[in-house]
Amino acid sequence: MPAGAQAAFREVVQPGRAHAVAGDLRDGRHAAPRARASLALTTYRGVVNARSGLPARRYAVAVGAALVLAACGGGDAAPPSTSAPAPSSSPASPSPSATLPLPTPSPTNGIPVGASPFSGLPGGADKPVLVVKIDNTRAAQPHSGLQAADLVYVEEVEWSLTRLAAVFSTTLPDEIGPIRSARISDIDIVAPFGRVAFSNSGAQTKLLPALAAANIIDVSAGVAWDAFYDDPGRPTPVDHMADPTKLLVYAPDAAKARDIGLVFSAEPPPGGQPVDTVSVTWPSSDISFTWDEAAGNYVVGLNGEESRSTEGGPQRAATAVIQSVVQTDSGYGDRDGGKTPLVQTIGKGTALVLRDGRMWSVTWERPDLQSGTRFYLSDGTPMPFAIGQEWIVLMDRSLKPKVR
Repeated sequence: MPAGAQAAFREVVQPGRAHAVAGDLRDGRHAAPRARASLALTTYRGVVNARSGLPARRYAVAVGAALVLAACGGGDAAPPSTSAPAPSSSPASPSPSATLPLPTPSPTNGIPVGASPFSGLPGGADKPVLVVKIDNTRAAQPHSGLQAADLVYVEEVEWSLTRLAAVFSTTLPDEIGPIRSARISDIDIVAPFGRVAFSNSGAQTKLLPALAAANIIDVSAGVAWDAFYDDPGRPTPVDHMADPTKLLVYAPDAAKARDIGLVFSAEPPPGGQPVDTVSVTWPSSDISFTWDEAAGNYVVGLNGEESRSTEGGPQRAATAVIQSVVQTDSGYGDRDGGKTPLVQTIGKGTALVLRDGRMWSVTWERPDLQSGTRFYLSDGTPMPFAIGQEWIVLMDRSLKPKVR
């Protein structure tokens, strides 16, 4: 790494220093404008606590509440639909005062009717999907809006740093950030979700044709310019923020939430090993998940410290997955010689799944680009996730997570 890049790199990974990422420091990819544009009865644990950090409680959610919600739909390879699904049955010409019969509930993947296929949270079906690239250096703390995500992917980028790809659908926060640039692996990661709205602060010129050809709707800073603004209280380049509601204005046909292969349950499956903390360490980054018995979820640690949020408290996960993948040289890189790894999320492999203070060794399988990733227990049955936000860490198989 050139001397100049080394200095910038040290500033990112050490606290109390100026903040810049070597892979993006001088490539001109972060030019966001500065103008501010402003649940069959089931009992399950902590529907909201994965986001809010409130102590877990068990809630009984009645059938009647679920029946007013739309059913989750779609298979892994189903093309995105931008029109409302046709009802399975409807009485002929009902009068305005007629009482329509309630449909028969048909839960999908162990979740209540109308819940999110990404997190199992209520009210998340048939909502547009927004995926946002978010910085994951110490300088990026506190994150804004991340607690509202259904699902967060962690991927390695240049110089063994990591970035987040956060999937928003059930709930949109007021603000998301800091937003950073796209990578080639993002195309494969988001494909199972359909033609989603994909937001980032930009991308290197060489990558732009691949992004343009991808099955996404571009709502990056160069397109949805009036949704972006710079936070004067944050250092460049981790000051780019956006209003997600305004981002979706640029993607009226964004794919709606659909089945991507995940299975949920209120209670954990048999077995599992009790563990307190699992962590993954790269040369320049790390992440940890520590079980919080009182809250009933995991506290997320980022880069050697407890994560922070503008909403208050740390980031929290109902389920955490350490997915072992193959990484290869993508052929892309930064101006300082950093190589961008290509994260191979299509294929088969092993993973660790954390929920309810226990850990399961599982396998994962994703047959093709359009299919979602499915996780299986040792007996071949699906591994159910806890209801709430999940974090999926895409870890190169050469690394070994630390369990304690």
